[in-house]
Amino acid sequence: MNFKNLSIDELRKLIDEIGLEDFYHHYLEFIKKEDEKVKGFLFLTEKLIEKTLDELKNKDKNLPLWGIPIAIKDNILVKGERCTAGSKILENYIAPYDATVIKKLKEAGAVIVGKTNLDEFAMGSSTENSAYHPTFNPFDPERVPGGSSGGSAAVVGAGIIPIALGSDTGGSIRQPASFCGVYGLKPTYSAVSRYGLIAMASSLDQIGVFSRYLDDLITVFTIIRGKDKFDSTSQVYKEITKEIKIIGVPEEVYSLGLESGVKECLEKFIEKISQNFKIKKISLPSLPYSLPTYYLIMTAEVSSNLARYDGIRYGLSIKDEELLQTYLLTREKGFGKEVKRRILLGTFVLSHGYYEAYYLKALKTRKFIFEDFQKAFRSVDLILMPTSPTLPFKIGEKMTDPLSMYLADIYTVPVNLAYLPALSFPIGFVNNLPVGAQIIGNLFEEKAIFSFIKNTNGNY
Repeated sequence: MNFKNLSIDELRKLIDEIGLEDFYHHYLEFIKKEDEKVKGFLFLTEKLIEKTLDELKNKDKNLPLWGIPIAIKDNILVKGERCTAGSKILENYIAPYDATVIKKLKEAGAVIVGKTNLDEFAMGSSTENSAYHPTFNPFDPERVPGGSSGGSAAVVGAGIIPIALGSDTGGSIRQPASFCGVYGLKPTYSAVSRYGLIAMASSLDQIGVFSRYLDDLITVFTIIRGKDKFDSTSQVYKEITKEIKIIGVPEEVYSLGLESGVKECLEKFIEKISQNFKIKKISLPSLPYSLPTYYLIMTAEVSSNLARYDGIRYGLSIKDEELLQTYLLTREKGFGKEVKRRILLGTFVLSHGYYEAYYLKALKTRKFIFEDFQKAFRSVDLILMPTSPTLPFKIGEKMTDPLSMYLADIYTVPVNLAYLPALSFPIGFVNNLPVGAQIIGNLFEEKAIFSFIKNTNGNY
């Protein structure tokens, strides 16, 4: 029985043929076997699957995701299941409620089959910072799948799961989507509720979708988007329709460490789409400043958000007679190196005497970045950029050089800073490794992005 690389429609037909229980009996065996190659899952939610299958018997089979398996990044809460955020400090934490996106998926008939691996607290670009194990690229097990949502990208890229959720703070959906040869959507900030997402940097975090097929991604995005009373930053989704004629390509992208193979792939794709769209060179002068701006704002928010992990309220607790020692021992043992590094950087950025010099200046620069994009959108309909400057790198290659790892986000962080939607999509291969580009729209222009892909790339 072939379960690999199936779309939602193909899975639905297979379920109709053999029945829901038989399907999942064989499918779970398939997942366990195939995941040995990529190690994308932290664990499968077998009791929840059993419970969901019983409930689905009494639900309308016409629900958009009836019986469809979905994997969830392990920083999104699923009631009654562990939610580790890839960290030892939350190793035994059980989610007390469903995230809003999970509630919506369940109502649509989806089956949550497991939680996927990630860089600890979503901090990283390779999924090597997970406290549990690394995940491997489905195209080359010696290489990383990207991060921080590497587990979700790998299980979709390996053809094990049709759909997976991830979170994108500075490229954590788009970069692994590029490395694993799949679609990865980072929606407009506020389009999808963040309620039930373990916070990293609240003004940047956004839940999004991985898929092998564009139509499947659109189906899931349509289900999870919209206003949520539990997330005050979420908005009523205003779908914007517009004709796509002009695609902007920022000149600055070619001077930001773009590898020759990736550049060649991008130029071939631009040549291909020039038959249907006008390609216009544009300038985004703030682009080179995006990375330092992002790492100042993000680390400041990290230091604030992660203060809650103190060994008192939930998660790991290493008790000591002195309260301060309980805090210190718990955080020392519970957090990994990268998390500690970012907490320290953020605490420094927010400290007296440095707040104005660093954090305040970064907030002002963020405004310039947003305005740069808005100016560009007056003359172009969408913006095309590389997703990553490099091909998937080897496991261990950048672990001793944090700055080199941070540069993997050079093209993705501007989108988060400007609150915009972007979709990474496959454009080719170099040395049998996938290359992705990202198409960026203005606020709430996901429909325009999907329309562009359908007119150029089709379904992958």
